[in-house]
Amino acid sequence: MSQPRILIADDQADVREALRLLCKVEGLAPVLAASPEEALEHARSQPLDVALVDLNYTRDTTSGDEGMDLLSALAAQAPHLPVVVMTAWSTVAGAVEAMRRGARDYVAKPWDNAALVATLRAQLAASTAARTEPKKADEAGVTMVARAPCMQRLVDLAMRVAPSDAAVLVSGEHGTGKEVMARTLHANSERKAGPFVAINAGGFAEGVFESELFGHVKGAFTDARADRKGAFEQAHGGTLFLDEIGTMPLAQQGKLLRVLQTGELYRVGSSRVVHVDVRLIAATNADLAREAEAGRFREDLLYRINTVELRIPPLRERKEDVPELVALAIARHAKRRGSAPTFSERAMSALCAHDFPGNVRELEHVVERAILLARGGVVEEPDLALRPRAATRAPLERMTLDEAERYLIERALERASGNVVEAAAELGLSRSAMYRRLARHGLGGP
Repeated sequence: MSQPRILIADDQADVREALRLLCKVEGLAPVLAASPEEALEHARSQPLDVALVDLNYTRDTTSGDEGMDLLSALAAQAPHLPVVVMTAWSTVAGAVEAMRRGARDYVAKPWDNAALVATLRAQLAASTAARTEPKKADEAGVTMVARAPCMQRLVDLAMRVAPSDAAVLVSGEHGTGKEVMARTLHANSERKAGPFVAINAGGFAEGVFESELFGHVKGAFTDARADRKGAFEQAHGGTLFLDEIGTMPLAQQGKLLRVLQTGELYRVGSSRVVHVDVRLIAATNADLAREAEAGRFREDLLYRINTVELRIPPLRERKEDVPELVALAIARHAKRRGSAPTFSERAMSALCAHDFPGNVRELEHVVERAILLARGGVVEEPDLALRPRAATRAPLERMTLDEAERYLIERALERASGNVVEAAAELGLSRSAMYRRLARHGLGGP
């Protein structure tokens, strides 16, 4: 396999040499450019996987305009090339402007070698996904944002695990990006040419779950008018992402374990063995070890699906990622609508300071709503309509019905340590009704 090619654009010879040696040690192939013109020529003349671009040049030391212009030119010339920018000066406004010009990430000088390499590998993952599944990658937002050190360490671990067939358990609160991580693992695996099939274990009634997972034959039950492949067969040769695995009915867990151990299944209503070759990536927002101790989750299944656990930290622990996540949301809106407003410094600072209980999913909802409500082409802090923290919220009687419902759901999830089934039971909701409300309030999703 050829080494990933990293374009390094910096006018300081000692910086280029240091980055060249770092790339060599990390198994990356550096392509050096001493000027914006040379960088663009490399981008025109050869395939590249990631670009690392300095924003400050000796002939333009204060404004960064030359580096910003290079960003714009690279975005126009090589729109699928992930670009990481480096600069000795760093402001929120500068980061946002760099993202608007096409940058995917932002690194301050002097850099930390491990953090820089993790950032480059995170963008290599996005680059691979864009080449192998351009439509799915774009629709799923498969880019892993990893400016925060905790996310950089996580992505580095994920890239080491991705090429194997090891079962991976992705854990984290609602809305942290568990499916994005699963898609990134698939895009960087030996199975990337195969299908990626996602199924929500909490989204089906117990009576139809086995059919959804293993398929059925015609006549197996009243509405079975034709043979149907289940998720395992659909994912044959690829990856099956089983979200919210902690909500799987206990009676079905043994059947899942058997398929994982033998690679064999039976469609509902059939006695014919079907052989499947699938890599399983499971996700949960619950503590499965505690669930196993309580007898609600099979311990042997937990061991089977948990060769490696990747815990995605909540957004409140990775606030360095907020500017890029906002920039990506702006870019998606601009792609759909043709344009998007900018965010003022105060608005961006408010987003960076806010705790989002719904994590990335909630942040995206806030940004989308603010873009739609903004006037004059600039999103100001009041346009964000950020919800106050729970401790300072108004009493229930002063809330709207929508606000009260969200508040009660959040508190129930906290008391249940994120277990959706327990929280739903406490609120007197069915599992499917709970998931609909989580999605509506921006609390659900991977």
